[in-house]
Amino acid sequence: MSLRQVLIALGDPLVEIQVAPHGLEVDVHDVVILDPDDVPDVRPGDLALVVGARGRAALSLVRAAGQGGAAAVAVKVDAPAPMLRQAAADAGVALLAVRPEVRWEHLESLVRGVVSSARLTADAGAGEVLGDLFALAQTIAALTGGIVSIEDTASRVLAYSRSSDEVDELRRLSILGRQGPEPYLKMLREWGVYQRLRSGEEVVRIEERPELGIRRRIAVGIHAGSQPLGTIWVQEGTTPLTGQSERALLGAARVTALHLVQQREPAAAFRENLLASLLAGRMDAASVAGQIGADPDKPAAVVVFALRGQESADRTQHELRHTEMTGLISVHAAAYRRSALVSRSAGRTYVLLPDLPPTAPLLALTKEIVATARKHMGLRVQGAIGSTVSTVDEVMVSRNEADRVLDAMARDLDADVATLADVRSRVLVSETLALLADHPRIRDPRLAALDPELARSLLAYLDAFGDVRTAAGVLHVHPNTLRYRVRRAAELGGFDLQDPLLRVFAQLQLRLP
Repeated sequence: MSLRQVLIALGDPLVEIQVAPHGLEVDVHDVVILDPDDVPDVRPGDLALVVGARGRAALSLVRAAGQGGAAAVAVKVDAPAPMLRQAAADAGVALLAVRPEVRWEHLESLVRGVVSSARLTADAGAGEVLGDLFALAQTIAALTGGIVSIEDTASRVLAYSRSSDEVDELRRLSILGRQGPEPYLKMLREWGVYQRLRSGEEVVRIEERPELGIRRRIAVGIHAGSQPLGTIWVQEGTTPLTGQSERALLGAARVTALHLVQQREPAAAFRENLLASLLAGRMDAASVAGQIGADPDKPAAVVVFALRGQESADRTQHELRHTEMTGLISVHAAAYRRSALVSRSAGRTYVLLPDLPPTAPLLALTKEIVATARKHMGLRVQGAIGSTVSTVDEVMVSRNEADRVLDAMARDLDADVATLADVRSRVLVSETLALLADHPRIRDPRLAALDPELARSLLAYLDAFGDVRTAAGVLHVHPNTLRYRVRRAAELGGFDLQDPLLRVFAQLQLRLP
């Protein structure tokens, strides 16, 4: 993201731009710490935070940041520092003045969050990530008419809205990374505010405390299912909050929850995108193998997992469970193969296992993942194993096979793990039925005209090779009842059940939904 975007996200009261020789559109790629006792390690696009040196004492580090190609350097200043500005201008690096009371670890966390969010948005595409938390905080502020802070479960500020309105002492100290007034925090605990925020979606009202310099607030907990993720606080400014502020805050909490769940560490997102690009044909196998340190000419396989029985979960809870499942799979896959890649697509989690030995225990690994998901997370997961292919170039063969197996398993929830050998008949029949469903012209209208009871009875009879007693047992009816239904179906349809071709086709068509 550009330096301008970083400044818009942070702004007062944390940093102030002093000089920008190359303008504010320079790109910021990463955040680094510069310490006077260490050798400066700065790369192009870095935002360098000078820790342990202020004012004139930071001159050499400002110059080193410029020589390394940094986009900007941040220094704490107690008073105007023309020498620092001149040094930054000469070195060709933007200079940010940091307020003395700001805690470096707090500023670093905020800047890293802004930059990481931008990187994730660029990697995943505009439709897949909801944008950064600072923009979301600004939106919440517009909807509520208040001044917004988004915090995690440890009360650390993740993002906040910018405002020209009057902020109270609690907000000011929170943004500066310092703890709020203890008497007020004690009252919040005694009133059970934190407990209510953690326990559900209730919007909590907190009245003002003029003696402590605290204005009126509303707050709501951020949750994914029953798991608390943080809190959104909205301080009232000089004008009252809008009439729709509580409703807006509730909706904002749900959107924020989804954002927090979807965020990934940049390295994990990069590896996930590698596999997604390989499976989509956007990147060649040799390039992917080179990035993960795998041998492209050694055997590889794809295993695919799907979460079952979560249809009733809301979007955020569903996303959280998928994230939990993907994390569990990643840990097991990495333990088995350091170069393993994991990626999610269309509700499924794919695992690429390269550098496989001739007798790789893929079945045991997949069963372990499924069993662990059930035992420790209460998740119902199915896993399908694609065949082991000779090289990474052929992984699409393994992936397609794994997908076919998982499609078949979706109609048989008793199976937790399977290979094509386990469900080959079901896979072939399933794919044949899909073709029939897509081509109505090749159906037999005589079979389509049967009522559901006769159709079900005829299919059970054919599946049992004409054994009336076995078929009647499956349907829980008397054998004479089944004989009557089969005879009636043949009469109404006008077909001869002695015809073997008709029997074969009837067994397929009668399986259509």
